[in-house]
Amino acid sequence: MTAAAPSRKERRAQRRRNASRVMAPEGIELNLPIAGIGARLGAQITDVLLTSTFALSLFLIIFFSELVDPWSLSAVAVLLFFIIRIPYYIVTELIWNGQTLGKRFVKIRVVAHRGGPLTTHALVMRNILKEAEVFLPGTLLLTLDSDAPYGSLISMAWVMMAFAIPLSNPHRMRLGDFAAGTHVVALQDPILLSDLAKSSSAKTTSTTKFTFQAYQLDHYGRFELQTLESFLRAQERDMDQAQYKRSAETLAAIVERVRKKIGYADAVKRADHLAFLSAFYKAQRAYLEQRQIFGDRRTDKFHRDETGS
Repeated sequence: MTAAAPSRKERRAQRRRNASRVMAPEGIELNLPIAGIGARLGAQITDVLLTSTFALSLFLIIFFSELVDPWSLSAVAVLLFFIIRIPYYIVTELIWNGQTLGKRFVKIRVVAHRGGPLTTHALVMRNILKEAEVFLPGTLLLTLDSDAPYGSLISMAWVMMAFAIPLSNPHRMRLGDFAAGTHVVALQDPILLSDLAKSSSAKTTSTTKFTFQAYQLDHYGRFELQTLESFLRAQERDMDQAQYKRSAETLAAIVERVRKKIGYADAVKRADHLAFLSAFYKAQRAYLEQRQIFGDRRTDKFHRDETGS
Protein backbone atom coordinates (compact mmCIF):
# COMPACT_ATOMS: atom_id res chain seq x y z
CA MET A 1 0.00 0.00 0.00
CA THR A 2 1.58 3.27 -1.13
CA ALA A 3 1.69 6.33 1.09
CA ALA A 4 -0.52 9.25 0.20
CA ALA A 5 1.20 12.08 -1.64
CA PRO A 6 1.85 15.16 0.53
CA SER A 7 -0.60 17.99 0.15
CA ARG A 8 0.35 21.38 -1.25
CA LYS A 9 0.35 22.84 2.28
CA GLU A 10 2.68 20.10 3.50
CA ARG A 11 5.02 20.65 0.53
CA ARG A 12 5.16 24.38 1.24
CA ALA A 13 5.92 23.70 4.91
CA GLN A 14 8.70 21.28 3.92
CA ARG A 15 10.20 23.85 1.54
CA ARG A 16 10.19 26.44 4.35
CA ARG A 17 11.94 24.00 6.70
CA ASN A 18 14.57 23.17 4.07
CA ALA A 19 15.05 26.85 3.23
CA SER A 20 15.80 27.72 6.86
CA ARG A 21 18.71 25.29 7.18
CA VAL A 22 22.19 26.83 6.99
CA MET A 23 25.51 25.02 7.42
CA ALA A 24 27.83 27.01 9.68
CA PRO A 25 31.61 27.02 9.06
CA GLU A 26 32.04 24.68 12.05
CA GLY A 27 29.98 22.03 10.25
CA ILE A 28 26.90 22.52 12.44
CA GLU A 29 23.54 22.72 10.71
CA LEU A 30 21.67 25.79 11.95
CA ASN A 31 17.95 26.39 11.65
CA LEU A 32 17.63 30.10 10.87
CA PRO A 33 14.19 31.29 9.71
CA ILE A 34 14.10 33.16 6.42
CA ALA A 35 13.54 36.89 6.87
CA GLY A 36 10.05 37.95 5.82
CA ILE A 37 9.33 40.53 3.15
CA GLY A 38 7.92 42.89 5.80
CA ALA A 39 11.11 42.79 7.88
CA ARG A 40 13.31 43.34 4.84
CA LEU A 41 11.11 46.19 3.67
CA GLY A 42 11.27 47.77 7.13
CA ALA A 43 15.06 47.52 7.13
CA GLN A 44 15.20 49.01 3.65
CA ILE A 45 12.98 51.94 4.60
CA THR A 46 15.13 52.60 7.68
CA ASP A 47 18.32 52.56 5.61
CA VAL A 48 16.81 54.78 2.92
CA LEU A 49 15.70 57.31 5.55
CA LEU A 50 19.19 57.35 7.09
CA THR A 51 21.03 57.77 3.81
CA SER A 52 18.46 60.26 2.53
CA THR A 53 18.81 62.39 5.66
CA PHE A 54 22.56 62.52 5.27
CA ALA A 55 22.37 63.22 1.54
CA LEU A 56 19.75 65.93 2.09
CA SER A 57 21.98 67.60 4.68
CA LEU A 58 24.85 67.74 2.20
CA PHE A 59 22.52 68.97 -0.54
CA LEU A 60 21.27 71.83 1.64
CA ILE A 61 24.84 72.84 2.40
CA ILE A 62 25.63 72.89 -1.33
CA PHE A 63 22.39 74.74 -2.11
CA PHE A 64 22.83 77.54 0.42
CA SER A 65 26.52 77.83 -0.38
CA GLU A 66 25.66 78.35 -4.07
CA LEU A 67 28.49 76.06 -5.08
CA VAL A 68 26.73 74.82 -8.22
CA ASP A 69 24.52 76.24 -10.91
CA PRO A 70 20.78 76.17 -10.03
CA TRP A 71 20.09 74.22 -13.22
CA SER A 72 22.41 71.45 -12.00
CA LEU A 73 20.84 71.00 -8.56
CA SER A 74 18.66 68.04 -9.55
CA ALA A 75 21.65 66.20 -11.02
CA VAL A 76 23.70 66.96 -7.90
CA ALA A 77 20.91 65.60 -5.68
CA VAL A 78 20.74 62.32 -7.63
CA LEU A 79 24.53 62.01 -7.56
CA LEU A 80 24.68 62.62 -3.79
CA PHE A 81 22.15 59.90 -3.06
CA PHE A 82 24.09 57.53 -5.33
CA ILE A 83 27.59 58.09 -3.91
CA ILE A 84 26.34 57.92 -0.31
CA ARG A 85 24.01 54.96 -0.69
CA ILE A 86 26.37 52.39 -2.24
CA PRO A 87 29.26 52.81 0.24
CA TYR A 88 26.78 52.84 3.13
CA TYR A 89 25.32 49.42 2.33
CA ILE A 90 28.65 47.80 1.52
CA VAL A 91 30.65 49.22 4.43
CA THR A 92 28.02 48.58 7.11
CA GLU A 93 27.44 44.99 5.99
CA LEU A 94 31.19 44.43 5.99
CA ILE A 95 31.62 45.92 9.47
CA TRP A 96 28.61 44.19 11.06
CA ASN A 97 28.83 40.88 9.19
CA GLY A 98 25.85 41.20 6.89
CA GLN A 99 23.88 43.88 8.74
CA THR A 100 23.14 47.50 7.97
CA LEU A 101 21.71 49.79 10.63
CA GLY A 102 18.23 48.98 9.32
CA LYS A 103 18.89 45.24 9.45
CA ARG A 104 20.24 45.53 12.99
CA PHE A 105 17.08 47.40 13.98
CA VAL A 106 14.71 44.70 12.68
CA LYS A 107 17.12 41.84 13.60
CA ILE A 108 17.84 40.31 10.22
CA ARG A 109 21.17 39.44 8.61
CA VAL A 110 22.66 38.46 5.27
CA VAL A 111 24.24 34.98 5.29
CA ALA A 112 26.07 32.91 2.69
CA HIS A 113 23.51 30.73 0.94
CA ARG A 114 25.61 27.57 1.14
CA GLY A 115 27.04 28.31 4.58
CA GLY A 116 30.44 29.63 5.53
CA PRO A 117 31.62 33.20 6.04
CA LEU A 118 30.39 36.13 4.01
CA THR A 119 32.93 37.39 1.49
CA THR A 120 33.61 40.98 0.49
CA HIS A 121 32.89 40.04 -3.12
CA ALA A 122 29.42 38.73 -2.20
CA LEU A 123 28.46 41.87 -0.27
CA VAL A 124 29.74 44.19 -2.99
CA MET A 125 27.94 42.19 -5.68
CA ARG A 126 24.53 42.08 -3.96
CA ASN A 127 24.55 45.80 -3.15
CA ILE A 128 25.71 46.97 -6.56
CA LEU A 129 22.98 44.90 -8.19
CA LYS A 130 20.48 46.46 -5.78
CA GLU A 131 21.09 49.71 -7.67
CA ALA A 132 20.14 48.09 -10.97
CA GLU A 133 17.19 46.26 -9.42
CA VAL A 134 15.46 49.01 -7.51
CA PHE A 135 17.14 52.35 -6.98
CA LEU A 136 18.07 53.35 -10.54
CA PRO A 137 14.65 52.41 -12.02
CA GLY A 138 13.01 54.10 -9.05
CA THR A 139 15.05 57.24 -9.66
CA LEU A 140 13.98 57.21 -13.30
CA LEU A 141 10.35 57.02 -12.22
CA LEU A 142 10.84 60.19 -10.17
CA THR A 143 12.87 62.11 -12.74
CA LEU A 144 11.21 61.25 -16.07
CA ASP A 145 8.57 63.73 -17.20
CA SER A 146 5.14 63.09 -18.68
CA ASP A 147 6.51 63.48 -22.20
CA ALA A 148 8.34 60.18 -21.85
CA PRO A 149 5.65 57.72 -20.63
CA TYR A 150 7.29 54.65 -22.15
CA GLY A 151 10.45 55.10 -20.11
CA SER A 152 8.38 55.39 -16.94
CA LEU A 153 6.39 52.26 -17.80
CA ILE A 154 9.56 50.28 -18.48
CA SER A 155 11.06 51.43 -15.19
CA MET A 156 7.88 50.53 -13.31
CA ALA A 157 7.75 47.08 -14.92
CA TRP A 158 11.39 46.48 -13.99
CA VAL A 159 10.81 47.46 -10.35
CA MET A 160 7.71 45.23 -10.15
CA MET A 161 9.71 42.31 -11.56
CA ALA A 162 12.48 42.91 -9.00
CA PHE A 163 9.93 42.82 -6.17
CA ALA A 164 8.22 39.71 -7.58
CA ILE A 165 11.39 37.58 -7.73
CA PRO A 166 11.80 37.20 -3.92
CA LEU A 167 8.19 36.05 -3.71
CA SER A 168 8.82 33.25 -6.20
CA ASN A 169 11.48 31.30 -4.26
CA PRO A 170 11.52 29.83 -0.71
CA HIS A 171 14.69 31.67 0.35
CA ARG A 172 13.20 35.05 -0.64
CA MET A 173 16.31 35.74 -2.72
CA ARG A 174 16.39 38.74 -5.04
CA LEU A 175 18.58 39.03 -8.15
CA GLY A 176 21.50 40.35 -6.13
CA ASP A 177 21.26 37.38 -3.77
CA PHE A 178 21.30 34.91 -6.65
CA ALA A 179 24.39 36.56 -8.12
CA ALA A 180 26.19 36.85 -4.77
CA GLY A 181 25.12 33.49 -3.32
CA THR A 182 23.43 34.99 -0.26
CA HIS A 183 20.04 35.20 1.42
CA VAL A 184 18.62 37.04 4.43
CA VAL A 185 17.64 35.35 7.70
CA ALA A 186 15.80 36.50 10.80
CA LEU A 187 17.83 36.50 14.01
CA GLN A 188 16.46 35.11 17.24
CA ASP A 189 17.57 36.43 20.61
CA PRO A 190 20.17 33.92 21.84
CA ILE A 191 19.84 32.90 25.48
CA LEU A 192 21.95 30.71 27.69
CA LEU A 193 19.94 27.56 28.31
CA SER A 194 20.08 25.34 31.38
CA ASP A 195 23.47 23.78 32.05
CA LEU A 196 23.97 20.71 29.91
CA ALA A 197 26.14 19.21 32.66
CA LYS A 198 22.91 18.47 34.56
CA SER A 199 21.76 15.97 31.95
CA SER A 200 22.23 12.29 32.71
CA SER A 201 24.54 11.61 29.78
CA ALA A 202 26.80 14.50 30.71
CA LYS A 203 27.11 13.19 34.29
CA THR A 204 28.38 9.82 33.11
CA THR A 205 30.77 11.25 30.54
CA SER A 206 34.38 11.72 31.62
CA THR A 207 35.24 15.31 30.71
CA THR A 208 37.84 16.05 33.36
CA LYS A 209 40.74 15.08 31.07
CA PHE A 210 40.12 18.14 28.90
CA THR A 211 41.00 21.61 30.18
CA PHE A 212 40.92 24.90 28.29
CA GLN A 213 42.75 28.18 28.76
CA ALA A 214 41.04 31.59 28.65
CA TYR A 215 42.49 32.45 25.25
CA GLN A 216 40.98 29.25 23.85
CA LEU A 217 37.54 30.26 25.09
CA ASP A 218 37.75 33.75 23.60
CA HIS A 219 36.63 32.76 20.10
CA TYR A 220 32.93 32.00 20.45
CA GLY A 221 29.83 33.72 21.81
CA ARG A 222 26.33 32.85 23.06
CA PHE A 223 25.01 32.02 19.61
CA GLU A 224 27.63 29.32 18.98
CA LEU A 225 27.26 28.03 22.56
CA GLN A 226 23.51 27.57 22.14
CA THR A 227 24.07 25.87 18.77
CA LEU A 228 26.61 23.51 20.34
CA GLU A 229 24.17 22.69 23.15
CA SER A 230 21.47 21.85 20.61
CA PHE A 231 23.87 19.47 18.88
CA LEU A 232 24.92 17.82 22.16
CA ARG A 233 21.30 17.36 23.22
CA ALA A 234 20.59 15.73 19.86
CA GLN A 235 23.17 13.07 20.73
CA GLU A 236 20.91 11.91 23.59
CA ARG A 237 18.16 10.79 21.21
CA ASP A 238 17.78 7.20 20.09
CA MET A 239 19.32 6.62 16.64
CA ASP A 240 19.36 3.82 14.14
CA GLN A 241 22.63 2.61 12.62
CA ALA A 242 22.60 5.03 9.69
CA GLN A 243 21.77 8.01 11.88
CA TYR A 244 24.48 7.05 14.37
CA LYS A 245 27.06 6.86 11.58
CA ARG A 246 26.12 10.29 10.22
CA SER A 247 26.12 11.73 13.72
CA ALA A 248 29.58 10.31 14.41
CA GLU A 249 30.94 11.82 11.21
CA THR A 250 29.43 15.21 12.05
CA LEU A 251 30.78 14.97 15.59
CA ALA A 252 34.28 14.27 14.30
CA ALA A 253 34.12 17.21 11.88
CA ILE A 254 32.92 19.60 14.61
CA VAL A 255 35.63 18.47 17.04
CA GLU A 256 38.32 19.01 14.43
CA ARG A 257 37.05 22.48 13.50
CA VAL A 258 36.73 23.59 17.12
CA ARG A 259 40.14 22.16 17.98
CA LYS A 260 41.81 24.10 15.14
CA LYS A 261 39.82 27.25 15.84
CA ILE A 262 40.83 27.44 19.50
CA GLY A 263 44.38 26.20 18.98
CA TYR A 264 44.00 22.96 20.96
CA ALA A 265 47.25 21.20 20.08
CA ASP A 266 46.56 17.65 21.31
CA ALA A 267 44.73 15.26 19.01
CA VAL A 268 41.38 14.00 20.29
CA LYS A 269 40.70 10.28 20.05
CA ARG A 270 37.50 9.28 18.29
CA ALA A 271 36.17 7.66 21.46
CA ASP A 272 36.64 10.98 23.29
CA HIS A 273 34.94 13.25 20.77
CA LEU A 274 31.71 13.63 22.75
CA ALA A 275 33.62 14.09 26.01
CA PHE A 276 35.76 16.78 24.39
CA LEU A 277 32.76 18.75 23.13
CA SER A 278 30.94 18.37 26.45
CA ALA A 279 33.98 19.65 28.33
CA PHE A 280 34.39 22.52 25.89
CA TYR A 281 30.71 23.43 26.23
CA LYS A 282 30.95 23.48 30.04
CA ALA A 283 34.12 25.58 30.03
CA GLN A 284 32.81 27.94 27.34
CA ARG A 285 29.55 28.46 29.20
CA ALA A 286 31.32 29.27 32.47
CA TYR A 287 33.65 31.66 30.65
CA LEU A 288 30.81 33.53 28.93
CA GLU A 289 28.83 33.82 32.16
CA GLN A 290 31.91 35.22 33.88
CA ARG A 291 32.45 37.75 31.08
CA GLN A 292 28.77 38.72 31.23
CA ILE A 293 29.12 39.62 34.91
CA PHE A 294 31.65 42.25 33.85
CA GLY A 295 29.33 43.62 31.16
CA ASP A 296 30.99 41.82 28.23
CA ARG A 297 28.07 40.31 26.30
CA ARG A 298 29.53 38.23 23.50
CA THR A 299 26.74 37.61 21.03
CA ASP A 300 28.61 35.40 18.57
CA LYS A 301 32.06 34.62 17.20
CA PHE A 302 32.20 37.97 15.40
CA HIS A 303 32.33 39.92 18.69
CA ARG A 304 35.99 40.73 18.04
CA ASP A 305 35.19 42.44 14.76
CA GLU A 306 32.45 44.48 16.43
CA THR A 307 34.58 45.58 19.38
CA GLY A 308 37.80 45.96 17.47
CA SER A 309 39.65 43.73 19.93
